Amino acid sequence: MTGKLLENAAEALAGAVRDGMIIAVGGFGLSGIPVNLIAALRESGATGLTIVSNNMGVDGKGLGVLLENRQVSKVLGSYVGENKLFAEQYLSGELDVEFVPQGTLAERLRAGGAGIPAFYTPTGVGTPVAEGKPEAVFDGRRAILERGIVADIALVRAHVADAEGNLRYRMTAQNFNPLVAAAGRLTIAEAEEISPDFLDPDRVHTPGIFVQRVVKAENTEKYIEQRTVRVRMEA
Repeated sequence: MTGKLLENAAEALAGAVRDGMIIAVGGFGLSGIPVNLIAALRESGATGLTIVSNNMGVDGKGLGVLLENRQVSKVLGSYVGENKLFAEQYLSGELDVEFVPQGTLAERLRAGGAGIPAFYTPTGVGTPVAEGKPEAVFDGRRAILERGIVADIALVRAHVADAEGNLRYRMTAQNFNPLVAAAGRLTIAEAEEISPDFLDPDRVHTPGIFVQRVVKAENTEKYIEQRTVRVRMEA
C-alpha cells in the first residue's frame, strides 16, 4: 500500500513551502522533533517564515538550524532559554517574537485544529501577555481572548505511521505533536516506523484525516539537550 507515503522529506515538502508561511512544528526542545522535515525545510531556502513551536531547539540542532540560515522572521513560542542565537536575533530586532504561555500555546493549537477561532483564558491577565487583547469577566474572574492557531503547514514526528497517515507517538513525543498535527492546513509527518498494515484504531493518537503526507524518518538519532553525569562515588 502506498496511500500518502512519499520517498523522503524533500519530496514531502516539494511544491508546498513558500516564503512567508506559518509553519507549526511538533516536539519539545529536541524531544520528538521532526528532524528530517526540519532539514528539508532548511534546504528549501524559504524565508520570512513564522514558526509556531514550543521553542526553537538549541544552537545548531532542531529549529536552531533555521535561525542560522536566516529563514525565520517571527516565532510564536513559550521558551527560548537554550538557544543563544535566538536571543541575539531577538535582542537585535532581527526576529519578531510572540511569547505565549505554554498551556495557552497548546490550547491555541488545539482550538485551531478543532475549528474554534478564539477562546478566553485567565492566564496572562494583568501581564504584558494581555496587552492589546480583549478582556471579559466570567464568574468574577478576568480573562483575555486568545486566537486559535491554524498553520499553513504542520510538521510532526511520530513513532509509527501507516500509509493512510494514522499516527502513534512514543512517550514525550506526545508533547505538542498531536496538537500541531491537527492545526495544519497541510500536515506532513515523519515516522520512525512505517507499518505494513493499518494501525489498530484503538492505538491511533492522530487519525489519518489530519495528515496529508507521510515519510519514513531517515535520521533517527535522539538528540540530548543537556547531558549531565553524576560524579562516581568511590567504592
